Amino acid sequence: MLISLNVKNLALIDAEEVEFREGLNILSGETGAGKSVLIGSVNLALGERAGKEVIRTGAEYALIELLFEEKSERVKKLMEEMELPWEDGSILISRKIQPARSIFRINGETVTTKQVKQLSEFLLDIHGQHEHQSLLHKKKHREILDEYAGEKLKKLLPDLSENWRKLSELKKELREAKLDEEQRLRELSLAEFEVQEIEAANLKPGEDEELEKVYRKMTHSRRIMESISVGGRLTGIGNDEGAADLIGHALRELVSVSGIDEELSAITSQLEEIDQLLHDFNRDLADYQESLEFSEADFAETEERLNTLNHLKSKYGKTLEEVLAYLEKREEERQRLSDFDAYQEGLKKKLKKAEEEFDGLCEKASGIRKKAAKALEKELEAALSDLNFMHVVFQVEVKSGEELRGELGFDDVEFMISTNKGEKVRPLSMVASGGELSRIMLGLKTVLADKDAVETLIFDEIDAGISGRTAWKVSEKLEMLSKKWQVICITHLPQIAAMADAHFYIEKNVENSVTRTTISLLEEEQRIPEIARMLGGEEISAAAIENAKELIKMAKNSI
Repeated sequence: MLISLNVKNLALIDAEEVEFREGLNILSGETGAGKSVLIGSVNLALGERAGKEVIRTGAEYALIELLFEEKSERVKKLMEEMELPWEDGSILISRKIQPARSIFRINGETVTTKQVKQLSEFLLDIHGQHEHQSLLHKKKHREILDEYAGEKLKKLLPDLSENWRKLSELKKELREAKLDEEQRLRELSLAEFEVQEIEAANLKPGEDEELEKVYRKMTHSRRIMESISVGGRLTGIGNDEGAADLIGHALRELVSVSGIDEELSAITSQLEEIDQLLHDFNRDLADYQESLEFSEADFAETEERLNTLNHLKSKYGKTLEEVLAYLEKREEERQRLSDFDAYQEGLKKKLKKAEEEFDGLCEKASGIRKKAAKALEKELEAALSDLNFMHVVFQVEVKSGEELRGELGFDDVEFMISTNKGEKVRPLSMVASGGELSRIMLGLKTVLADKDAVETLIFDEIDAGISGRTAWKVSEKLEMLSKKWQVICITHLPQIAAMADAHFYIEKNVENSVTRTTISLLEEEQRIPEIARMLGGEEISAAAIENAKELIKMAKNSI
């Protein structure tokens, strides 16, 4: 449930906070007062694109905050998957809009637009001012039917999409597997040459790195030898006057007197350790010196091997691992070209199997859709009857065929309707007016809400193009919805406003040459003049006041 909306520095809004309630929340006000801006701010908070022009003139940024109270397991699971903090079911979504960028946060943690949109799908459903027009587009019909079909179809659609991708790739591979004999032989010859060249080298992963170390050692051996010789002489290798001989002489002198004083004995022990370390060092240095001895033939062999490896890397990959991977790929290509007819036949068999698997999934999806279509027809006819469609016949036509294949199956869905007794059903786009479309969308939202766990429904002028008795029917439907869900509705109809559990008034004022939009919660007595204003006329007459009171009374009696 949406607990509150806090907006700062957005368009004509300076700073406003709205605390919504359970049930039916109505927003009304004069045309141009900023009703849609307020609901638009919800869309902005949930990831809709926003330019710097939405920031109030003179302000550095705009801020929108939505506070939800949500305790469902699926929301909890999603918050955990996103590694977001969640205490007591409170979710605070905020967006700070700056001229250069926007910052989204959920419970204080910076998040991406994608994460916000993903979470918002579980929190609320917004029906925009002109969304009912999307019913005129046939592609929307399958989307609505699939949403109604629920989890069974939802789980199947990823498999359908993946199988369609594999099927498309196999078709593409088969199309490309058409070579004339001369081209095949030319490509086969090249593949054989490359395979033979790489195999002849008998590569070992990491060999080049080891050889580089050896080669570097060989090429610098003279300089290394000179330094080792000097270092060895100074430390005592082949030199009676080196450090080892001098330390040995010093040690003998100290040993001869160490028994006289215990303190001198400890110092002598230190020198013994130094003497031993120096002897160990000289042995290691001598061993290393021997390892530097190599023949010209060894050097030439190492250099030649490195040249071979570097040549292969320059042609087939940056590393020996990449060269070996290329070898594997070219070997497969060589085998394919060697027996091209068998390769093509294998592709055709794979394609046939993939088509059978895909068609099987399509059949399953189609069966689910057709069953759901019948159920949707019944539920929507009942919902439309409640919305003053007295003789409505609604049909969901599901056509299937191989020519309709796509990543979502092979079904084409179209909504058909007859709104008058005796008339044949025809495509929705050929029959419904603007007002009828808005009612049909409300009916769909009512039916789909039963299939969803979203707690908050927002309607931005769902009542466009309707009046009179139909307006009462729409208001009753919204009131029925509000018994189970939180409903937030912008309206210009007094019949709908009269049903409000909480009625907010939006107005635009000019103070000190600055225009501001404000919003306030109307008390029971304050609702009467507002509903009277909505009944019509620039001046609110005594008759309009009485009519407003009667509307509110009728609304209470209908609840």
